[in-house]
Amino acid sequence: MSLTDLKRRKKTAPRKNVSIEDFIEDANNYAFGQPSVVSRNRKKLTTGKHKGLDKHSTKIYKHATFSLTEESIGILDKLASQSKIAKSRLIRILIHEFSNKSKIEQDSIIAICDDH
Repeated sequence: MSLTDLKRRKKTAPRKNVSIEDFIEDANNYAFGQPSVVSRNRKKLTTGKHKGLDKHSTKIYKHATFSLTEESIGILDKLASQSKIAKSRLIRILIHEFSNKSKIEQDSIIAICDDH
């Protein structure tokens, strides 16, 4: 332990409790690159205009674990940094695009990926 560890630090304000719904919504917003619900709600609370979370419009996501090759992970990282889109959102976009292709186009993509 050094002397710098003994310095008195400013007391931080106690953290406010966050509801489970706000926590989940923040995770979804993070995936979409959108601002935090918690910080917006704190601003609303200070202005007195807090309306609460619209639970009917909240999308429901499930956590999923997939195995990807190192090459796929590298490509995904590169795409995410270039497009400034979260990796989970990119995967959802790719799934959507693949599902909208014809069976012939899908088979063609699968054949190309099987060669790699």
